[in-house]
Amino acid sequence: MTRTEQPTGVRTASRGKVLISGASIAGPTLAFWLTRYGYAVTVVERAATVRSGGYPIDVRGTALEVVTRMGILPRLQDAHIDLRRLTFLEGDGSEVVSIHPHAVSGGVDGRDLEIRRGDLTAALYAAVRDDVEFLFNDSIDTLDQSAQGVDVTFRRGSSRTFDMVIGADGLHSRTRELLFGPEQQFHRYLGYCFAGFTMRNTFGLDHEVRMWNDPGRAAALYAVGGGEDVHALLTFAHPEPPLDAFRNPQAQRDLVAAVFDNAGWEVPGMLAAMGAADDLFFDVVSQIRMPRWASGRVALVGDAAYAPSFLTGQGSSLALVGAYMLADALAELDHAAGFAAYEHNTRDFVTLNQDQIGQGDATLFPTTAQALEQRNAMLRELSTKPAPVEGRPAHSALTLPTA
Repeated sequence: MTRTEQPTGVRTASRGKVLISGASIAGPTLAFWLTRYGYAVTVVERAATVRSGGYPIDVRGTALEVVTRMGILPRLQDAHIDLRRLTFLEGDGSEVVSIHPHAVSGGVDGRDLEIRRGDLTAALYAAVRDDVEFLFNDSIDTLDQSAQGVDVTFRRGSSRTFDMVIGADGLHSRTRELLFGPEQQFHRYLGYCFAGFTMRNTFGLDHEVRMWNDPGRAAALYAVGGGEDVHALLTFAHPEPPLDAFRNPQAQRDLVAAVFDNAGWEVPGMLAAMGAADDLFFDVVSQIRMPRWASGRVALVGDAAYAPSFLTGQGSSLALVGAYMLADALAELDHAAGFAAYEHNTRDFVTLNQDQIGQGDATLFPTTAQALEQRNAMLRELSTKPAPVEGRPAHSALTLPTA
């Protein structure tokens, strides 16, 4: 629904009114379940619509049960990418090894899903759009809590009062900043930056990834099918977050070009494509670690509360599971008890999955020649082993409460 429509097909909101900031993964998932528990839900999103496109993401372990209970698993299975090959390359472009992606990711063939991010967000939006009010092209400007509710002022000028507000607005959450203060105190930089964009598939790639490495640098081409475009990803070690580049796309391009100067393989062509790309996304590889996820009538979910970084492959799954657990806690409890139960029942699962990254010395992106050779030896050994039949224990370490 748009801001001018009224909710239809949803139960009387006897439980109260909830505002969710963010319409990506955690936000619509939470909205889906809260409406079924009797809440009137509004979702505010700064973009003009639900965002399409984006890099492929994984849905694994406990998160598969969430999408099953939502009834969207068949749609997601139809969108499954079925990546078949992951090839690692030396600095000179020669092949190190070619293996099945699950050998590295810990996924299970025939069970876990890899889909375009836009396919997941579209499925979630379709599941809730008739029962939830969506406010696009808007965002939260101020929050003022009282014993009776949360007074919210939106950037477009309107003001409303809600019983609860939930921040599902990502790694750089505005809701978190308003509630707990600057991001830096919760931001754990893992020592890497990355630039992602799409470019023409002039390489003949089909359902595969090819990754080039030398110490501290990696370039990957990701073909979700045999189509005209591929996803390009340039990742590099950097001692500190390049704060000056965050809001300056040209500075981002200049930094990446300088880091990858004189790199081999297809990197020069990738840099040229980056220069012309209109979908460049640049960020740091990082996590959000917080001592608590709620204060008063406001709580956080997904990346806003516990971003695990893309190196774990668990960001979308944690968003799905966290949203389900928050809604379940609020099904019978008030905000104070519900937020406490949500954190108590979910934190161990979150921490276990965040800890999959170790201290930031990511397996796929070694920073020294010795670490790169050790990684390559590990990959060669993996190529001799059968595909995993069980996923990583961390992915399924939480059993969902009964719906």
